[in-house]
Amino acid sequence: MDAMGRSTEPSAEGSKTRRPTPGPAAADSASAVGSDFLQLDIGQAPAGGRTAWLADRLRSAIADGRLPVGTRLPASRVLAEELRVTRGVVTEAYRRLAESGQIAGRGRLGTVVVAAPAAPRDRPPEAPSDQAPDRTSTVFRSADREGVVDALRALPCRIDLSPGVPDLAAFPRTGWLRAERAVLASVTPADFGYGDPRGAPALRRAVVGWLARNRGIRADPDEVVVVAGVAQALALLGQLLRAEGIRRVAVEDPGSLGARQQLEYGGHTIVPVPVDAGGLDVGALRASGARAVLMTPAHQFPTGVVLDGERRRDLLAWAAEGGVVVEDDYDAEHRYDRPPVPALRSLLPEGVCYAGSVSKLLAPALRVGWLLVPPDRLDTVVAAKRYADLGNGVLTQLVLARLMDSGELERHLRHVRLRHRRRRDAMLRAIETHLPGARVHGAAAGLHLMLTFDDRGTGFHDTDLAAAALAKGVKAHPLSWHRITPGRPGLVLGYAAGPAHEIEEGVALLGEALRGFPPPARRP
Repeated sequence: MDAMGRSTEPSAEGSKTRRPTPGPAAADSASAVGSDFLQLDIGQAPAGGRTAWLADRLRSAIADGRLPVGTRLPASRVLAEELRVTRGVVTEAYRRLAESGQIAGRGRLGTVVVAAPAAPRDRPPEAPSDQAPDRTSTVFRSADREGVVDALRALPCRIDLSPGVPDLAAFPRTGWLRAERAVLASVTPADFGYGDPRGAPALRRAVVGWLARNRGIRADPDEVVVVAGVAQALALLGQLLRAEGIRRVAVEDPGSLGARQQLEYGGHTIVPVPVDAGGLDVGALRASGARAVLMTPAHQFPTGVVLDGERRRDLLAWAAEGGVVVEDDYDAEHRYDRPPVPALRSLLPEGVCYAGSVSKLLAPALRVGWLLVPPDRLDTVVAAKRYADLGNGVLTQLVLARLMDSGELERHLRHVRLRHRRRRDAMLRAIETHLPGARVHGAAAGLHLMLTFDDRGTGFHDTDLAAAALAKGVKAHPLSWHRITPGRPGLVLGYAAGPAHEIEEGVALLGEALRGFPPPARRP
């Protein structure tokens, strides 16, 4: 037993299994029972809240340096005996810290601290309160959306429900290190030189296999360009479209704010096209006159809808007539309650530019993705990549290729799907309890949910709700950030990055924030 939550013993606070029975004297002095470890005093724990109390004490000790990285925690049985609690209390507290990535099981070494929050830097004294800027107000109340996502990311919070972040604590460190050692043992000196700007041949071959198995795409390794995530793929495609004289690009509305800004930064004019229950409105796309469209057909961001069969056929007909489809295969791997749909690229390779990455599968920090374009556009994209950065880092590409070829990446995907599904279910339960008037969209797949507050009317601003939530320590995206034309207020909530108990607490705080607003007007 490594105390990482894999115990088969009950973890409930009131469990009586395998617990030493104290005598009357011990029972009378229960409040004095403690441990030499961190001078923990179980008498300070609230009734029925011992697990949360213990987890909070451990988090505080890791944050303030009393438990630095590398520290071995007491075995769960030992600490439970010292505190005279059930072993389940300790194992559940350890499990919560493991889910947040702060501790991990290390076999014979036991349970070890593996990560700690960065120490805050010294800052100059703050200006008086009447002069200090309200950064929360600046983020949520500014009409200018430039940089708002980065600004929100930089603000402190207790619970982060921002969308677009995977379960970073589940990153396969052991598998990555094993693959990295194998790569370093096999590479030649020539592999450390400048490589093909399209990417390492080994990764391009591995990507072809991955896409064939998981997305139904048949391609040749020579068609793959390795990029620094979908963001760079959009930048390169922006150059391609400008070279072809295409300045107006249609986008989904609502749709990704970041993707839209990437195109605007490249000098393109954005044309909004509405999204409904069937996905992008292809009739509206035709009427817009735009010659290119950026879309997320497998799992539309943020609504979560899948482009239906009839619209897929209409869209492919539009592309066959000369339109350019840019397919961002967002969240395609993360599906729970529906079968996968094939990528558009698999149906019309000559009319679809396809972009994917490992940012939501492994970690955004890797900055690795791939781009497939029609053969007659490939040379232009490769030239743009060459002059952008000469190609991605080779060692990371080779390690990722090994993970793909060995099946490690697919095993990781199966593992995180289960974790993500449990966290999604926790968020759905919490929404039903604390936000009963909210309508949930996109629960069948992905890493986020979209909520709309249909009963609140036009006088309710979701940016105000997001600001009130942040004041309580919870981050969330207002839906209006991702709209171009006005629409129903709502929130976009990510559930993949944090453990279930944090998700439940975060949604409860959102409910408190919402109750601070006037109730919706009664309808006649």
